Amino acid sequence: MCARSQLFTVSLLLLVLSALGGTAGQAETYPARPVKIIVPVGAASTPDVIARIIADRLTQVWTQQVLVINRPGGGGGIAAQAAAAAEPDGYTLLFATASTFVVLPETNNKLPFDLRRDLAPISLVAEGPLVIAAASTLGVDSLAEAIALAKKRPEGLLYAGNFRGSLPHMAGEMFAARAGIKLTHVPYPGVAPALNDVISGRIGLIVETMSGLSGAIASGTVKALAFTAAQRLPDFPDLPTVSETIPGFETSGWFALMAPAGVSDEIVQKLNRDLRNVLGQSELQQRFQTLGTYARPMSPPETVSFIRSEQDRWRPMVRELAKTP
Repeated sequence: MCARSQLFTVSLLLLVLSALGGTAGQAETYPARPVKIIVPVGAASTPDVIARIIADRLTQVWTQQVLVINRPGGGGGIAAQAAAAAEPDGYTLLFATASTFVVLPETNNKLPFDLRRDLAPISLVAEGPLVIAAASTLGVDSLAEAIALAKKRPEGLLYAGNFRGSLPHMAGEMFAARAGIKLTHVPYPGVAPALNDVISGRIGLIVETMSGLSGAIASGTVKALAFTAAQRLPDFPDLPTVSETIPGFETSGWFALMAPAGVSDEIVQKLNRDLRNVLGQSELQQRFQTLGTYARPMSPPETVSFIRSEQDRWRPMVRELAKTP
């Protein structure tokens, strides 16, 4: 081999080693500056509250500020698009919600991004059942009484369930179908305006998370009727499940941490590892549980499988809802 060829070979080898070393070094020093977590809903909503708890704990672990950026709108599509278009360096993450991945792919075939192609899962973060609650003015004390009242009224009942296509909306529709009653969904951009109309008596029912309803429930202005969990929750043993009235009824909301596709596997693994450590903290788990939410970390492949199973489960209902105006 001539000297020039030897020099070229050595240079190429050094370049490859440098690139490999750079990737490993990037993961070792990550994060070296503040990290943004984009949340697809407004401030004070359940996903926002959970994301801020996670951001605070990761800030402590990394000694780098983790910022929560609210980008509501488009059924989560605005936030997802912003995250998908970000530099794949781990400094912009997405706090994805169930509705973004379950509803958007079925209801919008003109999205400027592909959820599977453009976003890389880090881990599932948590799951939490929804609560079906009634305005105190409705005069019902149980889910069975609410069903009986709806059956007596030709117009049925109105229920608040966040935006169209959200999990509360779909859960409300599934409840109506299984109970054999007429419910009309009234969409709201957030829980605060929805609660105002429920408390005033303009809306009879609301489907929301416990964290969104806890204050109103505690004050007695809203009556919690049932959780959508499979079993009663240890932190709320006196609140029955929907399945106690409608056997087999079960659904939960969930949150997952995502990164732009193309982020290095080393950073994905570090994010997964650090998030698992945070979610394993007993104090955090207890705080989640007071919100009716439960930590459920997974590996990236497990997260992919979980999301696909949720898409398969909800697809028939989402497509049916998409046919109605």
